[in-house]
Amino acid sequence: MDKKKSLFLLTAAAAGAVIYNIWKPVKSNLPVITDFDINRYLGTWYEIARLDFFWEKGLKNVTALYSLQEDGHIKVQNSGVRIKDNKPKQSIGKAKFQQAPHIGSLKVSFFGPFYSGYHIMHIAGDYEYALVFGDNLDYLWILSRTKDIPEDIKNKYLHYAQQAGYDIEKLTWTLQE
Repeated sequence: MDKKKSLFLLTAAAAGAVIYNIWKPVKSNLPVITDFDINRYLGTWYEIARLDFFWEKGLKNVTALYSLQEDGHIKVQNSGVRIKDNKPKQSIGKAKFQQAPHIGSLKVSFFGPFYSGYHIMHIAGDYEYALVFGDNLDYLWILSRTKDIPEDIKNKYLHYAQQAGYDIEKLTWTLQE
């Protein structure tokens, strides 16, 4: 095989991998909650912990505000404050159910047609605490309606995440002032 043909095949394979990762279906291999009530989930959540990724790196006081839109989609407004210069940062996206509305599996987009999974694994209290996984082991959030979380709920969520294969040592514990 000549060099030109090898380079073409390598480029085509790389492009195919990129396209697959962009357009692959949003899924999770673990069971999500099946008695989900979006109306109880709406409102403000404080981020207690996360696996850091580019948008949230270096942020404190991170919150997510969920509100139901007329078209049935959910508006997602993520906010935080950059630790280095105390400047606010905000991102607005939309979420929609992957299946029936009582199944806690959504897909969220902040960038046009590109969606990521948002899977509610556990809800504790009266929709006071939530454990959310992404589509892979790079995304995890522990959320609370207040700026802290009881130790027993935190430990339960950490244990579940670790059993699911997450490296909980890599969690960033969000500073909430």
